[in-house]
Amino acid sequence: MDARELPAAALWDMDGTLVDTEPYWIATEFELADTYGGSWSTEHALALVGNDLLVSGRYIREHMGIDLAPERIVELLLDGVVERVRREVPWRPGARELLVDLADSGVPCALVTMSYRRFVTPILESLPAGTFAAVVTGDEVEHGKPHPQPYLRAAEALGVAPEACVALEDSTTGVASATAAGCRVLAVPHHVEVPDGPGHVRHDTLAGLDARSLWRLVAST
Repeated sequence: MDARELPAAALWDMDGTLVDTEPYWIATEFELADTYGGSWSTEHALALVGNDLLVSGRYIREHMGIDLAPERIVELLLDGVVERVRREVPWRPGARELLVDLADSGVPCALVTMSYRRFVTPILESLPAGTFAAVVTGDEVEHGKPHPQPYLRAAEALGVAPEACVALEDSTTGVASATAAGCRVLAVPHHVEVPDGPGHVRHDTLAGLDARSLWRLVAST
């Protein structure tokens, strides 16, 4: 067990971890297929969970069968999900409560998401100012998840060592990114399964967790 009682920082994934926006993405993907004469499936949609958006755009172009540039696909997806999230932010159980306890415990938080800044903004606006001391988005990194760069950048922005941080994730792609960066990782699977593996601990929910119990879960990894 790590001698510290608290992590140096908490690094949060967004889609599926902080907020349950995956249904927004999936609904928008099906709308895109209808609009442009493509074909799509739930299996294809779930294959994109946690991916860099341009990677998803290329996948959609190939597997949906639509003649649009990946960059244009990404912008159309963002239009749809931003519209939905401005109507309602679908928080994951326990997420806001854990954020409050981390703040009360003096643990800084960073948001580490492959979504783009314009999608992140309305979610940040729904939280108290300063909830996240740093924000890393997919349009601000050279390499998206599962590359370690997003988590390394977040830890650097907070001035902490990655191995002293806990990362909260919901996908194998995100877990791979955080473990490669050296973080302790709590995986809370939701829409896709996260298999057992080295460097992360699985837990059913964030509900009921506080800063200390969060760290106890991952400190021995």
